[in-house]
Amino acid sequence: MSFPAQMPAAPGVDRLGQQTAVEQSRAVAEVQAAIYVARQFPRDIGRSRTAMQSACGSMALADKAFYEFPRAGGKVTGSTIHLAKTLAQAWGNIQYGVSELRRDDEFHQSEMQAWAWDVEANTRHVLTFIVPHAKFANNKVSPLVDLRDIYDNNANNGARRLREAIFAVIPEFFIDEAEDLCRETLSKGDGKPLPDRVDGAVKVFQQLGINADRLEQKLGRPRAQWTGADIAQLLITHKSIQRREIAVDEAFPQARITGAEITNKSSGGRKQQAPPDDDPWAGQDVAQPGSKGGAA
Repeated sequence: MSFPAQMPAAPGVDRLGQQTAVEQSRAVAEVQAAIYVARQFPRDIGRSRTAMQSACGSMALADKAFYEFPRAGGKVTGSTIHLAKTLAQAWGNIQYGVSELRRDDEFHQSEMQAWAWDVEANTRHVLTFIVPHAKFANNKVSPLVDLRDIYDNNANNGARRLREAIFAVIPEFFIDEAEDLCRETLSKGDGKPLPDRVDGAVKVFQQLGINADRLEQKLGRPRAQWTGADIAQLLITHKSIQRREIAVDEAFPQARITGAEITNKSSGGRKQQAPPDDDPWAGQDVAQPGSKGGAA
């Protein structure tokens, strides 16, 4: 009695390829190794804080640690994925990632997952979400067709969820201290005197078509009274404009129009003469005595 060299698989049973089996075994081994290493080398909070303070004290990180974008007539600010990844490295024993689980071209959307895992504390935060292949701009939704645009859209949405996942497994005191240090670094600047930093900020925004008057209007004070914190706020706004998180017109109000300018415009540039102080009819909408149709 002879048997076929390979028996067919039973109905409803998935056949597992050799490469898939190898990848599954490798994944299990990596998880076990990560847990073992985390237990053998637990984090030193003092050392983690020192690493965080060193990183947040550099302009290289502080310059891109915050974002700003408009929402519901206001603005939203917060920490970027760059700061989140730096804190994950400083805290130690954390793994994180983001991946596209499934792309549905029929419904024009991607199913994605972002996760962060504190291997030592065995705390894991997972976010599974749907990203439509579309963008919202100029108060309307436009579909994305180009594969590069779809990739960039998925990457941007994945980065935001990854930031949330990382911050969910790191203690708040660690995050708060890092944000305060980054703002302090931005406020101090790169060692240049404050007047030079003010002039530099004005020149940078002039390249975007924003004059000093609009900067003063945003900060609510003349440039002679700007502080290091004001320069730090302008830096955050400038980086957000460069990353296309916020438009120029959304970040800065239009230039102010004074009452004198309105008066000159309505009078064709002619200066109107004010009535004399001793005129009893000044400012009253009635005819003066002795004129045609005047009061008796």
